[in-house]
Amino acid sequence: MILNREKEIARIGQALKSSSPQLIVVYGRRRCGKSTLLQHMMPDDAIYFSADLRDAPLQRDALAREIESLIPGFSRAVYPDWESLFLGLNTGLKKRTVLCIDEFPYLVKNCPELPSVLQKLLDASQNTNYHLILCGSSQQMMHSMVLDKSSPLYGRSDEIIRVKPMNVSYLQKFLSISAIETIEEYGVWGGVPRYWEIRKRAGSFGAAVKKNILDQHGLLYEEPERLFADEMRTSVQASSVLSLIGLGVHRISEIAGRMQKPATHISGLLSFLTKQGYIRREIPYGESEKTSKKSLYKIEDPFMNFYFTFLLPNKSRLEYDMIDQVWQEITERYDQYISFMWEDLCRKTIPQIVIAEKSFNPASRWWGAGRDKKPIEVDIVASSTDHSSLLIGEVKWTEKADVHALMASLESKIAALPFAGGKTIVKALFLKRKPTVPTPGFRILTPADVIDTRHHHD
Repeated sequence: MILNREKEIARIGQALKSSSPQLIVVYGRRRCGKSTLLQHMMPDDAIYFSADLRDAPLQRDALAREIESLIPGFSRAVYPDWESLFLGLNTGLKKRTVLCIDEFPYLVKNCPELPSVLQKLLDASQNTNYHLILCGSSQQMMHSMVLDKSSPLYGRSDEIIRVKPMNVSYLQKFLSISAIETIEEYGVWGGVPRYWEIRKRAGSFGAAVKKNILDQHGLLYEEPERLFADEMRTSVQASSVLSLIGLGVHRISEIAGRMQKPATHISGLLSFLTKQGYIRREIPYGESEKTSKKSLYKIEDPFMNFYFTFLLPNKSRLEYDMIDQVWQEITERYDQYISFMWEDLCRKTIPQIVIAEKSFNPASRWWGAGRDKKPIEVDIVASSTDHSSLLIGEVKWTEKADVHALMASLESKIAALPFAGGKTIVKALFLKRKPTVPTPGFRILTPADVIDTRHHHD
């Protein structure tokens, strides 16, 4: 499924047109469509090889058989090591082609010296007849093999492309559903194309969740274990952290306390899970990333959020096939769950849209003591790129929001904010549905506006 990967396609396509051999590195978490993207990009005469966990001699035999279609007789030779195979490939090719090795970290697990072998070939220009694409789902291994300064391949890549989850707008196109339904579905499937395909094969939203996630035989019932297996030796601690956050434990001191470990022992794990895109660190608007003591940790990935909020706490019941009962409880709590996802999506969309003829920097939440020393929370605060204005917004996910009460509440919060003086204030409400009452002085944004960021809101 190639819905949108224009930037990635353009960069890879440009590199493959180069007159000199290129090293292209593609990485990103499993199921985000890396292999589909590369297969879409491969010329007809490309060699595409997906590695696995077999021993190195068996992998070389398998790759040699793939090469056989371009170089007749290639697989009849025995290649005692990777260097001899790559040299034989370069010699045997009549014209330049593409060699794509998918799941490259699997090869390196069985042959740790492979990056050094490739470094030697690249430095000696012994791959003149093929562009080399290395792809992998283990983000940590790909990083250490290519992006780390101590790596043999460091500095040798011509393109490094991290394939990330897709934007919410493409989910709406893929499923052909309303904007409100898109937000609700995104709360489970997130931006992962493979999950979208699994969802589309089922009838309704509920049927898809029950069959693929809540059923112990479902395709995604043990998905976090598979994702963590790519990145770490044991997933126990990562699962523990995510399950605690899913239960509403957001401060590092509380997470560490529940795990009966000093906070210093889990700070590295939190940093790692943040880099992988599974969790995010939230600090109040205007605070320093380095010095803020007010950090909260939230689950960033929607699927993981759903899994650790709803599936894991109910796993023992699901093992007894109490799927319908668990789903009933999920539906009763789902609006509350999706309201946090909606809030996060609203913040993320701010840099992409123009409001009151202004562009805005990334948005944050703010919480702290107001001018009257009473605690305040504001869902959205963002400064304009020209520093003249502040966008301050409230987010609600209810069928019939009390708009007058929301407007009055936001006005009083703005009056008490310690940092709002001297700025033009742009007031915004992010609502599930357009209000039926007038809202003078307030910008109103709905799911359609947040999903389709081409709209200007003036």
